[in-house]
Amino acid sequence: MSLEKKIRNFLQGPRKGETFELKSGLVSQYKHERKDAIQRVIQAMTVGKDVSALFPDVLKNIATYDIEQKKLVYLYLMNYAKSHPELCILAVNTFVQDTEDPNPLVRALAIRTMGCIRVAKMVDYMEIPLTRTLGDDNPYVRKTAALCVAKLFDLNPEMCIEFGFLDSLKKLIGDPNPMVVANALNALYEIKDMNEDPNLEIFTTNATVVKNLLLCLNECTEWGRITILTTLNDYSTDDEEEVSHIIERIVPQLQHVNPSVVLSSIKAIIHHVDVIRQPEQRTAILRKLSAPLVSLVSSSVPEAQYVGLKNIRIILEKYPQVLSKELRVFFIKYSDPLYLKLEKLEIMVRLANDNNSTLLLGELKEYAMEFEPALVTRAIKCIGSVAIKLAGSVVKSVNLLCNLIDQRGGDLIINEAYLVLTNILRRYPGKNDLITLIVPVISNHADNVDSNEAISGYIWSLGEFPKYFRDAESLAKLNEYADNFLEYDSMIQLNVLTTIVKITLSSTSNAFSKILQKILEVATQGCENADVRDKAYIYWRLLSMDNNNNEDGAQKIILTKLPPIKSTISTFNPMVLEELINELSTVSSVYHKPSFTFINKNAYNKLQPIRRDSRKRGDNEIEDLTNLAKQEIINNSKNENLLDFDDDSGNASGNTDNGNGGGSSLLDDLNDLFTNIPQQQQQQQQQHQQQQQHGHSQTNSDILSLFNGTDANQVTQGVNNLDLNSLAAPKKSGNVNNDLLDLF
Repeated sequence: MSLEKKIRNFLQGPRKGETFELKSGLVSQYKHERKDAIQRVIQAMTVGKDVSALFPDVLKNIATYDIEQKKLVYLYLMNYAKSHPELCILAVNTFVQDTEDPNPLVRALAIRTMGCIRVAKMVDYMEIPLTRTLGDDNPYVRKTAALCVAKLFDLNPEMCIEFGFLDSLKKLIGDPNPMVVANALNALYEIKDMNEDPNLEIFTTNATVVKNLLLCLNECTEWGRITILTTLNDYSTDDEEEVSHIIERIVPQLQHVNPSVVLSSIKAIIHHVDVIRQPEQRTAILRKLSAPLVSLVSSSVPEAQYVGLKNIRIILEKYPQVLSKELRVFFIKYSDPLYLKLEKLEIMVRLANDNNSTLLLGELKEYAMEFEPALVTRAIKCIGSVAIKLAGSVVKSVNLLCNLIDQRGGDLIINEAYLVLTNILRRYPGKNDLITLIVPVISNHADNVDSNEAISGYIWSLGEFPKYFRDAESLAKLNEYADNFLEYDSMIQLNVLTTIVKITLSSTSNAFSKILQKILEVATQGCENADVRDKAYIYWRLLSMDNNNNEDGAQKIILTKLPPIKSTISTFNPMVLEELINELSTVSSVYHKPSFTFINKNAYNKLQPIRRDSRKRGDNEIEDLTNLAKQEIINNSKNENLLDFDDDSGNASGNTDNGNGGGSSLLDDLNDLFTNIPQQQQQQQQQHQQQQQHGHSQTNSDILSLFNGTDANQVTQGVNNLDLNSLAAPKKSGNVNNDLLDLF
């Protein structure tokens, strides 16, 4: 063996790389080896490795009777449709042939994969396969083709309408198979969201369609039922008999195991129940919603419970009688996460009535003794909400709050209790028994409050009930607030100003008048808050009325009792409530905001100019994509072995003699994938092959010239130190010599 052949064999690149093994397995003559190689390719693709260089070899394995293998190949194609759309053009003929396969599973897989390839020019080949599959005898193929129509409309709406695919999709709503009906509805809803033409009528629900949907409801899968229930929710009618029939067919869905189906059923029933005029019948229907709503709270998944509680809160706003007897269901468990505990408290307060108030207050007392600050705060507020909502429970609630202050104490308990107690006084201003019970508690713990809300509540009580406080105590406190007036928050400043004016008008002491004069000057001259300054000027002008022979004018205006507050439980605006009722079981019900407040309906339209530009490309797009695909495959194959000068180690000089590089054999393998190769592309390939031949011969001569006077051990050491990672990118033949010289 000549020295040149030995060196060539010595410098030959590794044959046992992962890509080489996968490629060898994909072209193996044994079926099980090819299938195993495809599985390994999918595994590599799943972990993020780029195996697009194996595209032609994977595509050759698509012609098989093994359904599992065909699924893997289709999965490979769909993955590289996103990152390498030009490569998927190679599989067009295979897709068209598979849509005529006797096996319905293969036909459905072919049309689904064809729709998943997001290449604009691909739609030119979808007319015949999609028309054939939409009218297929097998329902599985029809339901898959229905979704493909929506994908086609996304790429080219004009073609979808021109070839009648939209009309064919509408006809599928009357299909005898329930799954075909559900998929057709899904596709129509997607098309409705994508449609830009206001004159194009996508879908209209009428009595005939509703009748067919009700027949299909019990036969669909859970997601098909959700689609049908959403359609029924969009349908409106004044026919009471028809509404009763719709509700009757929906009621069995309330027992479904899927919470989304249950919520969609509840939403559809609530949408139609107002049409029923008889109160007894309407109450009976609403009573049927109790058990399914309770089942949502009984879920073992905290996140599902949270979604259910958010929806229940909306429903109770409109129909509070639905869960009036289910208070115990919402009691807090020790294992509940904090967000569930807080949401359950909101529900319990809304379910409070005279019958369960004692039980509820006992539970709230236990929650107020917990260690979580957020839970304690919310529990105390709920006690106050119950007292304000139920007049018969106000004394129990006040005693409970006083006991919490005495038994547990602490800044957190005192601050929150101050705020709640002052709200109770605002709700029941004329009850002396409450005043004599609450004011001493407020007075005794005045030095322990530090939050703005609690301090404001204490100051308000000083001005509202001055005779229940000692004059010396009031004077000292007001002097302190007046001296540090500018240091307080605007909320406290407003309350201090109002309280000093009230006490001054109701007291005969001149000491309060001096404080009033001082506070008015500070508020009008030194305060930067516009609200405080304006209110001070208003008081000053009102007080000046008495000096103009208008006796008791300011006192009558300022000391007039205001109407009591009604509730501290938050409620929705009526218009917002109607929107949320219509959007139950959606993200809006969790946010408690209508969808138009956080969803931009024009977001999809921003993508349309890009799609329109892609549709206006020339007729040579397929040829351009084909050329790009071939060139990418050739480049990827060159990257596998830069030092592999020969395809066969036994015939070392074969490629050098005939002038054919690695790209020639690869193009021969692609002959069955490309029907016509443009002449310009062939010329580029020939030039590339000539450059590669010239580079090989020049490299060989340079390598032989290196050994004149060079020890063989140095050569071996240089080869062993070869860094293959530095040669990962393809290089021109002119740079190979310099890189090899650097190695030695």
